Amino acid sequence: RLAGWIARHPVAAPALFAAIYAAATALCLPEAAVLTVAGGLLFGTWLGGVLVVLGATAGAVLLFVAARSTFAATMKARAGPRLDRLRTELHRNGFLYLLAIRLVPIFPFWLVNLAAAVAGMRLLPYAAATFLGIIPATFVYASIGAGIGDVLAAGHRPDLTVVFSPAILGPLLALAALALLPIAWQRW
Repeated sequence: RLAGWIARHPVAAPALFAAIYAAATALCLPEAAVLTVAGGLLFGTWLGGVLVVLGATAGAVLLFVAARSTFAATMKARAGPRLDRLRTELHRNGFLYLLAIRLVPIFPFWLVNLAAAVAGMRLLPYAAATFLGIIPATFVYASIGAGIGDVLAAGHRPDLTVVFSPAILGPLLALAALALLPIAWQRW
């Protein structure tokens, strides 16, 4: 029935899914991986992945702006000079740090969103690093979701632990290391 509704609403269904994903991200709901797999299952790897990247980025930006306007002044007053050093480093290399963190899907997405906001990261580098950094893992998850229909149709049970296998996590860790190379080069 859901597939039929999606087919009858080719514009509204993807828009609704992206909006739901954005809301889930902005509200810090922890089931993003499940939603990403569902996006692949419902819309296929490519469209599902694009919808997730757009929804997640929009929701992350909403949360970032809300957290920065709500908590940043309080954190600055409490943290003092330590936060000033972190702010300086984030202004200089925040895009690369966040990109590396986003490329490895082991850090809680909501926590990274809040930490970047309270630490004083600028919005444009934050949004760009979020957008680019979530692309690889998103398409891995969406691809798994797209394949779940075939697995279920064959009467098998899907195994999502494959996401944490060396074949998937290894390349994502390598991408994160590559993102940190410019910072290492600059320090060297």
